[in-house]
Amino acid sequence: MWCCRGAEEEPHGAPAANPAPPPPPRASGPPRGPNAPRGAGAPAKVLPIDVPAVPLSELNRLTGNFGDMSLVGEGSYGRVYRATLSTGEAAAVKMFDNGGSGQSEADFCAQLSVVSRLKSDHFTQLLGYCLELNNRIVLYEFATKGSLYDILHGIRKILKI
Repeated sequence: MWCCRGAEEEPHGAPAANPAPPPPPRASGPPRGPNAPRGAGAPAKVLPIDVPAVPLSELNRLTGNFGDMSLVGEGSYGRVYRATLSTGEAAAVKMFDNGGSGQSEADFCAQLSVVSRLKSDHFTQLLGYCLELNNRIVLYEFATKGSLYDILHGIRKILKI
């Protein structure tokens, strides 16, 4: 008989009279593996958000009531405003569109918790957040060299602080 490589296969003969015994049954417990259902046990513990909550009244004051004078840009999820914090640090204030992502409040807070712990020179630092009156607002360090889009597409603008 010929196989796909063009060489003749060896005959295998008749099946063995005594096949190998089946493996022993697995101990009972939660299913494992990539196809196991998730969230079968206790709910995952969400760590607290590691940055301060900022009152909406303070953000209104810092951004001129989210006016056009402090508007820096607009994206698919919301608008970004520039603010100067009481420490003198420049901040980007991102106000997400209401209902834009369809993400639950719990999921949004879980993401805030994770992002608040990211500490790297390659990320802008999360400085604070606001969840008042159905708003979802985050404060980041202001990126003085522009956005990632600006850098990747060769837009050379350095923003003054």
